[in-house]
Amino acid sequence: MPLYPQLILDALKTVRYPGTGKNIVEMGMVEDDIRIASLHVAFSLIFDKPTNPFLKSLVKASEAAIHAYVGKEVEVEIKTKTAAPATVPEGSPSGTAEQPYAHLGNIIAVSSGKGGVGKSTVAANLAIGLARLGHRVGLLDCDIFGPSMPKMFHVEDARPYSEEIDGKAMIVPVEQYGVKMLSIGFFVDPDTPTLWRGGMASNALKQLIGEAAWGDLDYFILDTPPGTSDIHLTLVQTLPITGAIIVSTPQQVALADARKGLNMYTNEKVNVPILGLVENMAWFTPAELPDNKYYIFGREGVKQLAEDTGHPLLAQIPLVQSVCESGDAGTPAALHPETVTGQAFLQLAARVVTQTDKRNAELAKTEIVATH
Repeated sequence: MPLYPQLILDALKTVRYPGTGKNIVEMGMVEDDIRIASLHVAFSLIFDKPTNPFLKSLVKASEAAIHAYVGKEVEVEIKTKTAAPATVPEGSPSGTAEQPYAHLGNIIAVSSGKGGVGKSTVAANLAIGLARLGHRVGLLDCDIFGPSMPKMFHVEDARPYSEEIDGKAMIVPVEQYGVKMLSIGFFVDPDTPTLWRGGMASNALKQLIGEAAWGDLDYFILDTPPGTSDIHLTLVQTLPITGAIIVSTPQQVALADARKGLNMYTNEKVNVPILGLVENMAWFTPAELPDNKYYIFGREGVKQLAEDTGHPLLAQIPLVQSVCESGDAGTPAALHPETVTGQAFLQLAARVVTQTDKRNAELAKTEIVATH
């Protein structure tokens, strides 16, 4: 059974603070720092003072509750803190490194203003395309509440394990199609909705970034959730994102949201360069009439948006039935360069390399966004 933070919280809700009738979760004594690595669970309990008479008994009761309600085989590590923890600037694990996460290479955020425009399909095929071009690629599924990469890479049953590296337990990413990949989907029940508070989701994401054995990469692709959210804020406060790619359909309602995505990254406080735009579902081409183009969602709306905003149009991806089928089957289109869509995604990967090199030659490295 996979472990996830809500399981731990549910177990801890059975632990009551003596004399109050309230449980320790309800009282805010469980800090929002639950970390899970395989069968190892670590978190902190907050007490009003180090001499609290129930400190030791509540620590033991918490450990016993997890063993009783989650599993006897779970290793439990509980730290105790006094009062509210001091605010610590977010960033790299050390917080002092001048170049945190330099080993991740070029960090590319693939974003969309709204859902349903094929952002994850573009991210998956971009990662595979870069790998096929000979680059070392990592892919992080940042959609905590709707992870799709395990299915798209045909690794739904994979269970990442932890390995001790330099004395620290690190999560080993799943490798498929030449891409190293992690997703919260590996650690939660796929049939159960992920009901996490924002801070818990952000902590899980930071763990997948900073406590994973990614190795040295050339490109680290972030498949971000649609819209703008706490997750996006966590990413720009944690990683020096090299550039963002905005995905949209030509539809006017999608373009309006795409503009919001552009504004989020180009905001002076965030200041992440835009590498370019991708027009997905640019037209429909039936398999039996490969030369025909039907503009179902409007014509060249993203191309026009790119011209209006001065950003490059990286690709126009046609809507072909095989794109959906290959994604559902776990064999993305970029694995099939003989197809129209496969070729389009490989060309996208090549253009992303060109734009990234141009960005790195002309602009300074992106700064991690301050938390205040």
